[in-house]
Amino acid sequence: MKEMKLRYAMVCSSNQNRSMEAHAVLKREGFDVASYGTGQHVKLPGPSVREPNVYDFGTPYKHMLDDLRRKDPELYRRNGILPMLKRNVGVKTAPQRWQENAADGTFDVVLTFEGKVFDMVVQDLHNRDHVLMKPVLVINLEVKDNHEEAAVGGRLALLLCQELDATENWEDFIDDIIINFERQHNRKLLYTISYY
Repeated sequence: MKEMKLRYAMVCSSNQNRSMEAHAVLKREGFDVASYGTGQHVKLPGPSVREPNVYDFGTPYKHMLDDLRRKDPELYRRNGILPMLKRNVGVKTAPQRWQENAADGTFDVVLTFEGKVFDMVVQDLHNRDHVLMKPVLVINLEVKDNHEEAAVGGRLALLLCQELDATENWEDFIDDIIINFERQHNRKLLYTISYY
């Protein structure tokens, strides 16, 4: 298997669906990838919109899985949360929060899946001390927050990351890569370059 050269972060809001799907897909393909949420807590659908299941970042996915199996296994199997958590258990131990990832080092590419998360990541990077002056590409690939769209988004994230990884110097070719991707997949991307 070809060695991947770039380090990637997948970031979504608080439910761990889109970023973890992309993380799982890229990890299977041998990418150096991590995933994060940006919310205050991990929120998973509950019995009603007003009753979500809320967990702290760092709570093991296994604990969430066991908790929801105890509460209502039929509901959480039917709405796809149990299969999602089973996938997550196979990818990493627990969800991590983007704003607390400083100890994880730097990334070459950060991929977000909704505009408000893109804005939060860009703002967070802007507010950090830029001591390394190492560029980081931040891209938003808008993906609806449901299991079907997350699967599509994961495949699109893989294609985009494969294109970036195959490019000798993404900084010189990023405009062409984005334009070609948008044409090929009929998806509009938002992107910017920030620094560590």
